[in-house]
Amino acid sequence: MAWAEKFKLNKQLIKAVTEAGFTNPKEMQLKTLNRIIGGQDVIAIGPEGCGKTTVLVLATLNRFKHSADGTPKALILAPDQEKVFEILAQFDRLNRNKTIRIVSLHPGQTTEQNMDDLAEGSDIVVATPDRARAIYLKLGLNLNKVDFFAVDDAQLIIKKGLQLPVVELANSIGRAQHLIFTEVMHERLDKMIAPFMQLPATVEVEELPDEQLPVHPQMLYHVPNFGTKLNLLNLFLYDEEMFTKTVVFANTRLTAETIYKNLTNRLRKAVTMINPLSFEYNKVNNISEFKADSSLRVLIIANEGTEEMELDLTDIPFIIHLDLPAEKEIYIKHIENHAVDAEDETLALTFATDLELDQVRRIEQTTGQKMQKAELPEDLVLEKDRKQKEAEKEKARKPVKADPNQYVPGEAFHEKKPENSKTYNYSSGTKAKMNMKKKHG
Repeated sequence: MAWAEKFKLNKQLIKAVTEAGFTNPKEMQLKTLNRIIGGQDVIAIGPEGCGKTTVLVLATLNRFKHSADGTPKALILAPDQEKVFEILAQFDRLNRNKTIRIVSLHPGQTTEQNMDDLAEGSDIVVATPDRARAIYLKLGLNLNKVDFFAVDDAQLIIKKGLQLPVVELANSIGRAQHLIFTEVMHERLDKMIAPFMQLPATVEVEELPDEQLPVHPQMLYHVPNFGTKLNLLNLFLYDEEMFTKTVVFANTRLTAETIYKNLTNRLRKAVTMINPLSFEYNKVNNISEFKADSSLRVLIIANEGTEEMELDLTDIPFIIHLDLPAEKEIYIKHIENHAVDAEDETLALTFATDLELDQVRRIEQTTGQKMQKAELPEDLVLEKDRKQKEAEKEKARKPVKADPNQYVPGEAFHEKKPENSKTYNYSSGTKAKMNMKKKHG
């Protein structure tokens, strides 16, 4: 009876979790459930499968002590129809109070059907943010008595660009408890929840598997956008002595060609591709050709179109993922260490934005190893977001009176060349390994 001893759940729920086979609570449940039952706003961060959805369902059901009255008390938002169904299935599994009416709102039904379902009465509403907002604006969703607001898989809501309806719905609810469940926390997510979260408790669990896959050492560079990824790649590859042979992965052939054009401005004929879209680009048929040609330093490979290709990445000093593939197995295949007993002289560098951090986490869960977070070089140029660029362009159109006292640098002024200011911030062990490559490469 571990559940009864550790949580103030009603007897029906204690019986339901036991019958469902949940013998012992998971770490996520131990750290969050009592806080939620106590009425606190909570941000729960944990990997897929750590028990976040079960916490959400138990906490919601525990609020209904007696018969429900058919007016929404709880609104739960999920990123898509599939996740809505997953939450509904967990409710079906754990709910013993048959007076509770649960209604779902999602794109798989018409808005008219959604409104009819709500008109028949609802106590818990599970919905996608855009559909819930649409029904609310049609006056079909009553939020007056909602005192429990939860967002599941919040990182996917950000990816789908559904922040606005989430914030609008949260602000349309009066006094309520707010819960956020997510695989990762980042700046964009924090910006979404800041307007409505009330001094939340943040709980994070790791739960890495005991078994580790044999992979090359990994370093993670967290950057704001794709433009900064390109700047970072250029900054590294300017160093001809360190980055002697590098394979760069992108998701699509179009992205691969964008990288190629960006690099050839500086590296010229040292860059090549496998299977480019255009015949005019420098190309090789396989990695063996790239390894054998001493004039080539950078090979760009698109995951698209090379799924069945055998990629022998042994003896490549640097493997860089500029994009993260949707299927983590593709990434892991690239960084597998096939010579575990030999000294590993390959580094896998990953460039990731906020929107890719959940993919990073899933890769770590599979490999059983955390990626080492690396500091960004001090001289890295951080590209501005598109909206900020547009705002600055608009501002630049307006004439500004010149200040005669302001100093303007002359022709003698110049910025330090990237190759003369190497600030990669690698650990001492990594630097030593790199220096060994230079001596014996």
